[in-house]
Amino acid sequence: MTNTPLDELGPIDYVVVEFPAGAKNFTGEMADELLKLVDAGTIRVIDVLILDKNEDGSVDATEFSDIEQLGEMQVIETELAELLAAEDVDHLAASMDPGSTAGVLIFENLWAAPFASAARRSGGQLIANGRIPIQAIVASIEADELVGATTEGD
Repeated sequence: MTNTPLDELGPIDYVVVEFPAGAKNFTGEMADELLKLVDAGTIRVIDVLILDKNEDGSVDATEFSDIEQLGEMQVIETELAELLAAEDVDHLAASMDPGSTAGVLIFENLWAAPFASAARRSGGQLIANGRIPIQAIVASIEADELVGATTEGD
């Protein structure tokens, strides 16, 4: 993956972004934003995988390194570790809709690496982590606003 000693690694996360059938609009904007995060030293891309779920439920997985025309993304391709196993692909594809395409991004949170290293040197260990989907945050805020508007009118 890199020459970074294991005890200096930051937390590793993944995101899966699904594009429903007929809703793919790859303008390059996502690639631009990803490159900005890499260039700023916020993240290090570890693996990228493209999953296509066919109408019959079968899945075609394409490693980033198998894509010929990467353009500016070529700079991150050389650092990829190809960590995902066949079981990982099956697990991720199970939540996809037939006819959809998903991008899987595994990345190291470089911004958190110094804190993570200090925690490990202090004897700490990560026992839980998670991510709150933005849709849940938006729904919660909207519900709070609705309750506030209802109680103000009483």
